[in-house]
Amino acid sequence: MLKLRRGIVVGTDPLTVQVGDERRPAWADTGLVGEMADGDEVIVNTEAADLGLGSGGFDVVHVNLTRGLEGSGPVSGEHVMKLNYTSLQHSIDPVEVPESGRPEDSESTPAPPVLVLPLHGHLAPSTWAAAQARPGLRIGYVQTAGGALPGGMSRDVAELRDRGLLAGHVTAGAAYGGEDEAVTTLGALDAAARRLGWEAILCGPGPGILGSATHYGHGGIAALDSAHAALALGLPTLVSPRLSASDPRQRHRGLSHHTERVLRLVLGSVRVPVPEIDLAGWPTGEEAGTVDMPSVLDALHGACDDRHDVEVEPVDLDAYAKSGLATRTMGRTLDEDPLFFAAPLAAGRALADRVRA
Repeated sequence: MLKLRRGIVVGTDPLTVQVGDERRPAWADTGLVGEMADGDEVIVNTEAADLGLGSGGFDVVHVNLTRGLEGSGPVSGEHVMKLNYTSLQHSIDPVEVPESGRPEDSESTPAPPVLVLPLHGHLAPSTWAAAQARPGLRIGYVQTAGGALPGGMSRDVAELRDRGLLAGHVTAGAAYGGEDEAVTTLGALDAAARRLGWEAILCGPGPGILGSATHYGHGGIAALDSAHAALALGLPTLVSPRLSASDPRQRHRGLSHHTERVLRLVLGSVRVPVPEIDLAGWPTGEEAGTVDMPSVLDALHGACDDRHDVEVEPVDLDAYAKSGLATRTMGRTLDEDPLFFAAPLAAGRALADRVRA
């Protein structure tokens, strides 16, 4: 059963709910459950906070009993649902619906390159690097399944949109909460190529990667579906590798098993950018052994075999560190894990290079 509890809103910035004798941090998707105000009686799902989760470690408002029972639903909507067969099901206007009078198939359809991201932490660095390489480039983000949190929870998306570095945000499949909604990842990529005017596409999970410490039971495996969707549409496809020099977990040290599995399983050929970086002098920790770039390249070439192209790209970690964008991942800073951030910086630059002039 859902772990639902009654509570009273005792603060809105940040949202705080009194549950019994405890004041607890909370989050409400106001697009679904309405605005919150002090004194509102709410029902919250306390499961994530009680489990001590990192990215999603707060209570989630399930319903506002004071002011959330008069919702009329969307003004207009197709017979398409997100979160269907749950108590939060709601209709959407899918981005896949073709524009009036425009043929579904066209020989002149553009083919924007797609950069497949292994997790949400690659979004900001890859977007920034692509924008630095090609100022004014219209880059959009397709958020897929694989993350724990909805689109509206991403601080990185909000910051990138405010700065004009992202041209749009589509949540696809099980993901929801973006500016536009898509029924499938394939449909989102097709719409981005045909209707949205994006010149390059970033495609990957939202915040809070899911995982079970197994080969296939993790959110990073969504990259396999994303790569197949892009390849099926004939779009130039790149995969940003998840790398780390100081992750305490051996399976994510050097080349993460998330990326290794995707590269071994993907049925077509993709490009895999790798950063030109010297790790000498950077702290890498001793918990799981030293990581150096030759060992990372060996692991990548082993996973790619002769099917995928590994290409080295220069990166500017110092400039990114001064950008004001995210420089922290899973408790580690850029200084503590430069390789993690260098990988998407290289991938973003490679993405920009693939855009047709």
